[in-house]
Amino acid sequence: MEVRELMNPSVVTIEPTSSASLAARLISRHNVGSLPVCSSDGRLRGMVTDRDIVLRCIAAEEDPAQTMVRDIMTRNCATVAPGDDCREATRLMSTQQVRRLPVVEKGKLVGVISLADLARSHRFDMEASQALCEISENIVVR
Repeated sequence: MEVRELMNPSVVTIEPTSSASLAARLISRHNVGSLPVCSSDGRLRGMVTDRDIVLRCIAAEEDPAQTMVRDIMTRNCATVAPGDDCREATRLMSTQQVRRLPVVEKGKLVGVISLADLARSHRFDMEASQALCEISENIVVR
């Protein structure tokens, strides 16, 4: 099965020059954990997560209203193409320790695929479970 069959093509994005506070509001409003960061032409520049906002902005005592997303986002994210096999997506999620991957075609964001998308398909239960285990094994609970 190809990524295009399971990905979500309706993705909320943010521009690199937007504020961290806007990113936080969008994450909250849309109940997501991350936002793809795209330039005005739709090209993926990175990803910003709720964790990026907390650790790279709030904990660093920066003003979220004045901090630009480009200063706290993760650059050079792993991506998949719409025609990639879903097993490749689970492999990448596992090796990159992420639960979501941007789907990029010709440099432009066309969707996002998540572990939840893969698990809901029931065709990749084992792969999704394995990826989640590998992602979660590095989490330290204190």
